Amino acid sequence: MPVDHLDRPKPPTILVLLLTLALGWMMPLGNLWAQTPGLTPEEIEEGWISLFDGETLFGWNQVTKTDWKVVDGTIQATDGEIGLLCTTTQFADYILRVDFLAEENTNSGVFLRTSPKPKSPTYDCYELNIAPPSNSFPTGSFVGREKVTPDCPPGEWHTFEVRVQGPVLEVKLDGEVVSTLEDPTYLGKGFIGLQHNDGKIQFRNVSLKPLGLKSIFNGKDLTGWKQYPEMATKFSVTEEGAIHAQDGPGQLETEGLYANFVLQMQAKTNAENLNSGVFFRSIPGDKMMGYESQIHNGIEGGDPTKPLDSGTGAIFRRSVARKVVSKDQEWLTKTLIAEGAHISVWVNGYQVTDWTDQRKPDENPRRGQRLTAGSIILQGHDPTTDVLFRNFQIQELPERWPVKRSE
Repeated sequence: MPVDHLDRPKPPTILVLLLTLALGWMMPLGNLWAQTPGLTPEEIEEGWISLFDGETLFGWNQVTKTDWKVVDGTIQATDGEIGLLCTTTQFADYILRVDFLAEENTNSGVFLRTSPKPKSPTYDCYELNIAPPSNSFPTGSFVGREKVTPDCPPGEWHTFEVRVQGPVLEVKLDGEVVSTLEDPTYLGKGFIGLQHNDGKIQFRNVSLKPLGLKSIFNGKDLTGWKQYPEMATKFSVTEEGAIHAQDGPGQLETEGLYANFVLQMQAKTNAENLNSGVFFRSIPGDKMMGYESQIHNGIEGGDPTKPLDSGTGAIFRRSVARKVVSKDQEWLTKTLIAEGAHISVWVNGYQVTDWTDQRKPDENPRRGQRLTAGSIILQGHDPTTDVLFRNFQIQELPERWPVKRSE
């Protein structure tokens, strides 16, 4: 059955915004303006992130000369070269959910673990096709790999939900499994691409949940973490299973070292305008010598697009968060993906940072580009620090080619 997603959250209209102001509702404007189309608050807390904000192509890279544009909360293409609109971030294991609407003769697709300009659908990508029954690989098929023929009427919204984990890819179309592919020489990671081939195509509600993450905090004690009692910050574990940082400056550091990874965690500041952060690729044993993913929910003049002190999700002193979508004294969920020189951050499911470190290589990330593994550090910023952290999970990203492949 086609899916119209009447139960999914929709972007607020101008009338809703005006009524909110006029009636003085307690709904935060930041939450209204920072949309994560297709995601519920429960899904965001579970680790889902939105790859399309419904308004811009932030976080996407147009590879070819195609008329990709945002229209009424959808990504559309009608004309131009055959090619991809790719995420700027590479992903490994995940569940991808995307709605699509194709006309009768449209040829399009969703590319998984792809290169920006793939050479072959059987070599350096997985091409999940969107095409009419007359095509050699109709909608739901993997081009060159597996053909299926599910019912998928044109001119209606449909939903792909694809589970990509290790060598196995499972495709659901409108809630029904239509294809399962196992590739013994599988690709380890790659970009996600939306394809324009022929005819008009529309996409919306593009969201993803990373898979394969493992906990690095047991919720009981600080096993696996290095403490610095000579520093001012006191780190303890609460009865509710959170790390509590008080006073500062100081730090708590993982014993494990990580280079390319997906990190998901939650944090809560217990007063207004507190400053903290999560450092990564840090020099082990040194004092917060790493990239800093900022935690600071302050905004200027009530405008969430004007963060104070770079804003939560920023890479401090490198890239300012495009919008502050979290609030003090409320739990926030952060997803941080570091892959090579590229770093992306989502806060409460909304992408706030898309940054590539183009500085010269240096052992110290404060001075230059560091790609080697380092520790993760929780920051106690100053004597006002009162911050909670919980639910630390990480996946180390695999190589692009984890299995030896023939040319």
